[in-house]
Amino acid sequence: MLQKCEGIVIRSTDYGETNKIITLYTRELGKVGVMARGAKKPNSRLTSITQLFTYGTFLFQKSSGLGGLQQGETILSFRSIREDIFLTAYASYLAELLDKSTDNLDRNPFLFELLKQTLQYLDEDVDPDILIHIFEMKMLPVLGLQPQLNACANCGQKDGTFHFSIREGGFLCHRCFENDPYRLQISPMTVKLLRLFYYFDLNRLGNISVKQETKNELKMVINSYYQEYTGLTIKSKRFLDQMDSLKGKL
Repeated sequence: MLQKCEGIVIRSTDYGETNKIITLYTRELGKVGVMARGAKKPNSRLTSITQLFTYGTFLFQKSSGLGGLQQGETILSFRSIREDIFLTAYASYLAELLDKSTDNLDRNPFLFELLKQTLQYLDEDVDPDILIHIFEMKMLPVLGLQPQLNACANCGQKDGTFHFSIREGGFLCHRCFENDPYRLQISPMTVKLLRLFYYFDLNRLGNISVKQETKNELKMVINSYYQEYTGLTIKSKRFLDQMDSLKGKL
């Protein structure tokens, strides 16, 4: 049976001398693996459509195992991302995080839109650190995680000064600080942004400017929460961290 889907290439693996196996995240079917025969040949009509991060329409033979890609048409190639080593690193992390967090054939149009919109913003030179953190926060419910960001995780109060408790799985107010001596001390701006990134619609993202100090706090909280609760090992995250330290020295 032939299936036509709108999708984004999130993984590409060489298979034999001339073939590729690509993983698509599609609007209609969720995650799908397809074999692109001959895609490594220089004159193949499948060469460009099977490039990593390509957003397009894909026609493939659907089967119980790997489908066979028949043809595709590029909608957006995200060329700026592929031509920049830093942006490639960020996009690779997004793609791998999505891949590791989802099972095959779980249809989720929200996730498809989230990935597409984030890649578009990356391609348009929106702050990549902020985009990554928004994406990470929005992936938490997909992973079955719901940090307490509306109120104090211990007493339920909604006002006061807040820090983040990995142990309690969310914000702790100043009245409950003694409950977790290892809580992460963060600024009111970081509290506001963590809440915003988790709840707001990415399509409404305007010009956003965040101080490096706040970015560092966001990264500290999100990394610690992921390490404690997700069990994920993301290879491209290590590379991204190396890129970050390299950028800091440039």
